[in-house]
Amino acid sequence: MPTSRPTSADVAIVGAGPAGLTAAYLLTRQGYKVTVIEKDPVYVGGISRTVEHEGFRFDIGGHRFFSKSQEVVDLWNEILPDDFIQRPRMSRIYYEGKFYSYPLRAFEALWNLGIVRSALCMASYAKAKLLPNRTVRSFEDWTINQFGQKLYSIFFKTYTEKVWGMPCDEMSADWAAQRIKGLSLGAAVLDGLKRSLGLNKAPNDGMATKTLLETFRYPRLGPGMMWEAAADKVVQGGNHVLMGHSFKQLTQDQVSGRWRLTATGPGGDIVIDAAHVISSAPMRELAARIHPLPACALTAAPKLNYRDFLTVALKIRSDDLFPDNWIYIHDSKVQVGRVQNFRSWSPEMVPDPAIACVGLEYFCFEGDGLWSSSDADLIALATKEMAILGLCNADDVVGGAVVRQEKAYPVYDDDYAAHVAVMREELEARYPTLHMVGRNGMHRYNNQDHAMMTAMLTVRNIVAGARVYDIWGVNEDAEYHESGSEGEQAALASVRDVPARVSKAA
Repeated sequence: MPTSRPTSADVAIVGAGPAGLTAAYLLTRQGYKVTVIEKDPVYVGGISRTVEHEGFRFDIGGHRFFSKSQEVVDLWNEILPDDFIQRPRMSRIYYEGKFYSYPLRAFEALWNLGIVRSALCMASYAKAKLLPNRTVRSFEDWTINQFGQKLYSIFFKTYTEKVWGMPCDEMSADWAAQRIKGLSLGAAVLDGLKRSLGLNKAPNDGMATKTLLETFRYPRLGPGMMWEAAADKVVQGGNHVLMGHSFKQLTQDQVSGRWRLTATGPGGDIVIDAAHVISSAPMRELAARIHPLPACALTAAPKLNYRDFLTVALKIRSDDLFPDNWIYIHDSKVQVGRVQNFRSWSPEMVPDPAIACVGLEYFCFEGDGLWSSSDADLIALATKEMAILGLCNADDVVGGAVVRQEKAYPVYDDDYAAHVAVMREELEARYPTLHMVGRNGMHRYNNQDHAMMTAMLTVRNIVAGARVYDIWGVNEDAEYHESGSEGEQAALASVRDVPARVSKAA
């Protein structure tokens, strides 16, 4: 990084995640003076960073590189032309010592559950079909109506509540209808009967059509490799990426319209004078740091909430444990929600062939018991839970590390949309040269490529000198990464796929 401290720029950017660095890279390419501030002292990439510990590299959340936007695909290839590898895609559900395909394959699920439990599942399913709940309001109502109480409790309730931190009977039925597709018990049973009579010779997996990607591209050293390369190119273009600098205050000169962005770093405060500011900081934090405070900083902003998570990476004496990229843990005996196998993402992330490296993901809220536990306690918990699940012997664990990710998921509660609308109306009208991008910058549950697209359109707006493109039309949907062809769409306009709470009106 350059040793000189910038005092002025055409554009100041808050956050060196996918959105911030995409904007910085594109502006640098067009000759703009840019300064990026990032509060992490070591890693760029935000939630898409790759953390390194003793030569082992950890993907924070799991990031497949696939996009329906050809522009995004082209930009990935431009930034990282020689370091993508093609990886097989595999993820399954783990329940009581057995693996189940994801999405669920009905006949396979019944077979794995055994005769007695399958009979109970079918009885529960029959009851739901004969006596359905006529007043469907919640995720729980909808799922029980579709599959019966027994299958709901096995495959839907535990994991869903781990991820989102709220009971299934408080989540909206609309979200369930979007999210759960392709499982038909009736069709599976009919198929089983046909097979028993010799009428069906097709493979009996309970799923007629494959909907998930078979392979995907991935940087050989993890997703952080992409953003490390982007940051390097920004610096090589004569601009600045300041690590370990926290966003402190933002003030606009009422005469010139230029911004003064104050950041706190290792050497004290610095002030950056800029014509435009691009912020990928959480909307709640952005509003609180504008001076003088906008009205929304006291009304709407404090009511935006977030779901956090942490990854406990374990090094385990074994050549490998399972072939999946990750497995979903549908077991109430443990707190872990997902387990990643980093070697399955890329062999180069795990340098020792005799050591397997897995990441246990715990969904939590910042400040709760899990989040506040010491690293040693979390490593001990993860080791214990791997043994409970039968995925490894506790004595084979030879080390570990903890990575905490705050504000991983913007929470879509009853009133979030109204609060975001209030903030947009005030901030965009009052500050036309202040631009909000990315997942937390817009409080939208975006994927990596969607975050990048918001930055691409923002750069076009800055170059045009007006808000020509609507970045709020960019979002993600339930099956975005699960089907379709790469580069098949020019834009990424779609609908959200996160659970809302049951409406108060209902």
